[in-house]
Amino acid sequence: MKLSEAKQQFIQSWGVLGSQWGINRSMAQVHAILLVASKPLSTDDIMEQLNISRGNANMNIRDLIDWGIVEKVIIPGDRKEYFSADKDIWRVATRIMYQRKKKELDPMLKVLNQISDVEGDKRNADIKAFTETVDSIKRLAGHADKAMEMMIKAEENWFLNSFMKLLK
Repeated sequence: MKLSEAKQQFIQSWGVLGSQWGINRSMAQVHAILLVASKPLSTDDIMEQLNISRGNANMNIRDLIDWGIVEKVIIPGDRKEYFSADKDIWRVATRIMYQRKKKELDPMLKVLNQISDVEGDKRNADIKAFTETVDSIKRLAGHADKAMEMMIKAEENWFLNSFMKLLK
């Protein structure tokens, strides 16, 4: 398979994978292009490769920067903005996980905590069924939250330990 074909297939597959994770497909494809690029790319490069509008490209680049998996790169003597993706896949995965946790799991836990204390006779079949289900979901969400926190903390600890080794 030629490199151009392999890249195109990767970009398409990363977009599909991203949409399955709940990420905008265009955003995942922009990330994929930057991930496999050998050098930083401009917005024009991204627009051309994906055949998307400037607004779509800019919005997705800005979101990827906010997520901490893409950074703006300055090329001396060039007035265009260039972008590069973090190539450390573990760090990328933990940052995506953090964003998903913040946008999906944390709000769900907040709602579950608010609705778990239902007024009325706890022996009532409807109240009992509701509270048991909510409590069960809350426990599962709590375990998922703790697991995600551990993975995110592992990344932070790895960075801190690596940084401290550099100082020695």
